Amino acid sequence: MIDCPSPNHDDRGATPVSMIVLHYTGMESADAALQRLTDAEAKVSSHYMVAEDGTVMRLVDEGRRAWHAGRSYWRGITDVNAASVGIEIVNPGHEHGYIPFAGPQMGAVLRLTTEIARRHAVKPAMVVGHSDIAPTRKQDPGELFDWALLAKNGLAYGPVKPIADPHWTDGGTLQALNRFGYDVTDAPAALRAFQRRFRPGRIDGLIDGETRAILLTLLINEERDAKAAQA
Repeated sequence: MIDCPSPNHDDRGATPVSMIVLHYTGMESADAALQRLTDAEAKVSSHYMVAEDGTVMRLVDEGRRAWHAGRSYWRGITDVNAASVGIEIVNPGHEHGYIPFAGPQMGAVLRLTTEIARRHAVKPAMVVGHSDIAPTRKQDPGELFDWALLAKNGLAYGPVKPIADPHWTDGGTLQALNRFGYDVTDAPAALRAFQRRFRPGRIDGLIDGETRAILLTLLINEERDAKAAQA
């Protein structure tokens, strides 16, 4: 791990860390991203940045509040910066030629996420992408991110094999989506964010049987995991 201190941070206050937020840098190079994340005038930062070769750069101490989430929401949390550790993953993103994340890079993300989750007892439901917490503004880390790898290691929820369509009304589906964590004020945006992560093959922002079935499966799996943890 390489220390590359950013001046862009402040006090978390009394808010404990309960989330991990994953981003892509969305810039043309790692150097450009690092320069921006450590530029006092940019007023943005993250706790870590992971390069394509798996090198991890530590920008802000986890005890401090980095400035990576912006206006966002997840499960009632509105100051996500105060409640989270942010990880930027080097990738040009949708604006500069989005590409799959490299194997060494995903391995480093897996190890780093594992360590942070253990330190702060972060639950899988609270390991999210920037698009999950800000669906009207963000698309990262995007549909090419390997959520299945994190899910396989018990760190996050990823794509699932859906059970039967519950045939909820559209209103009921949005209630379930909000229960899972999303701000559904802009329903199509929330649905696109959900599909980008859990049904990356078709991202249309529409409610359909497959989307409902995936959402039901995730909610059932989370309830099952909670009961197992209490046993």
